[in-house]
Amino acid sequence: MAIRIVTLFMIAFVLYACMPASAQPAVKTVPVSPTSAASGEQMFKSYCAPCHGLDGKGAGPAAAAMKRNPANLTELSAHNGGKFPEMKIFSTIKGDSDVASHGSRDMPVWGTLLPSVSSSQGEVQLRVSNLTGYVKSIQVK
Repeated sequence: MAIRIVTLFMIAFVLYACMPASAQPAVKTVPVSPTSAASGEQMFKSYCAPCHGLDGKGAGPAAAAMKRNPANLTELSAHNGGKFPEMKIFSTIKGDSDVASHGSRDMPVWGTLLPSVSSSQGEVQLRVSNLTGYVKSIQVK
């Protein structure tokens, strides 16, 4: 329960800090809901779509609260010579890579989310792998 409160506070703080002072839209925060580690799509819809949109194109409901638009995750292969940058995306989701718009290295603004909804480090790895696989599956052809 404490992890959920900290996670919600962290989300609210980062979103507030990323908003322009003149027009700060309100972002609704909700408790973290565990998802199936086996479903990259379910994790994406729960944890990524608020910023990146259900279609992954960067137009989620929280996008307006950010200084920079969220990335269009459907064009990662197109921007990488037609090859999906699997290790880079895996590393980014895991929190090993810096992504300025995500705040700290804890991926993304929700940082401790994957460990908080997992029962082991192996499950965290499974979640990262399946989420990476889902992002790979939404690439434009």
